[in-house]
Amino acid sequence: MPSETLSLAVIVGSVREGRFAPVVADWFVGQAREHGRFEVDLVGLADAPIPLEPPPVPPAMEPDLPRPASMEPLTRRLAAADAVVVLTPDCNRSFPASLKAAVDWCCTEWQAKPVGFAGYSGASGGLLAIEQLRQVFNELHAHTVRDYVSFPRYYELFSTDGTLKNPEGPHGAAKVMLDQLLWWGTILRDARGDRPFAV
Repeated sequence: MPSETLSLAVIVGSVREGRFAPVVADWFVGQAREHGRFEVDLVGLADAPIPLEPPPVPPAMEPDLPRPASMEPLTRRLAAADAVVVLTPDCNRSFPASLKAAVDWCCTEWQAKPVGFAGYSGASGGLLAIEQLRQVFNELHAHTVRDYVSFPRYYELFSTDGTLKNPEGPHGAAKVMLDQLLWWGTILRDARGDRPFAV
């Protein structure tokens, strides 16, 4: 098996003040690095100024549309990724507006790349957000992998130092998803090559 690595962007979708997302993100980044086949880039949307209003022309019609200068670091990092993991809470039975804005302002950055999900919330563990995000990313010609990581009642699962009280299940789920991202990411990266994506 080849030992080369893939570039993995881990997107933290919540920008809420006092959000729990950094705890989950730190744990997941640790899992991805321990996997050994990914170069991990942790992308916090709270640090990336993104207009909440949609672009004047849909990116699907004009993929290279002008973007605000403040978005340049974000779009460059997403374009460089071979695979993506979106970390999201449930927000009123959906996903945060900050995440939708980031998705809507990009187009080619998502195309022909695998996307995985890690979710957390009080009851569903982020599954309500994840299932809606699958539809959104499929529309953008991304491939969402089957397995995911979920933390229902996350506040009961993590210790105050950010470690999991019972790590075996989440560690196993992360490994399965990362293996899927590696498989799809390698195939899709090689298929894309230097050519623009074509439907």
